[in-house]
Amino acid sequence: MSLTLPAGVALPVTASALVLTQQPGNGDNGGQGEDFGKSSPVGFLVLILFLIAVAFLVRSMTKHLKRVPASFDDPPAEEASADEPPAEAAAPAEPEKKQPNGASPAKSD
Repeated sequence: MSLTLPAGVALPVTASALVLTQQPGNGDNGGQGEDFGKSSPVGFLVLILFLIAVAFLVRSMTKHLKRVPASFDDPPAEEASADEPPAEAAAPAEPEKKQPNGASPAKSD
């Protein structure tokens, strides 16, 4: 099976294809002047700076990801109770009350 266009359609399709493929003749190259596609040394310097910044960000991210625990699940109850001291022993002693002028409180015996 071959793909052929009917005779009434072939001429307009061919003519429109020729018109669309022509370059503009008025000197307007669509913004593609003599310097199109060229970059300046400043652009190259900015590109290098961006690459250095990305390298530092990747390095920092890998350091932070190494510190992330393998799992965020709660530890089992048996391990948690063995690791933690009893609640009575963990209670902090009552802190000393300081005088407003900075002197130590007098002991009453």
